[in-house]
Amino acid sequence: MRYLTFDLSEGADGVTTLEALASTSAEHQAEVLAEAQQVLDWARQRFPDTHGPVEEGMDWDHDLQVSVEDGQWHSVTLTLSGSPRFVEEFFARFGSPETW
Repeated sequence: MRYLTFDLSEGADGVTTLEALASTSAEHQAEVLAEAQQVLDWARQRFPDTHGPVEEGMDWDHDLQVSVEDGQWHSVTLTLSGSPRFVEEFFARFGSPETW
């Protein structure tokens, strides 16, 4: 990942949250969105039937927010919630916190 920077938080309920944020000028917005899409495409391909609330037994869920501040600065926030299995495979594919 060139633009998205992930932060990890682990809940007491076994659900891990991976949150990525990137803020760039308009000229880099397409690249940031492509990175977010890469992550979502991987998740959909690897866990095609288990997208939904992790608290209800699914492997992963997501929220993607895109905003423009003052007409110039573009922000993308990608939040993933994942089961231990999802997070383990996410780390194998995109690296772990130690490598970020």
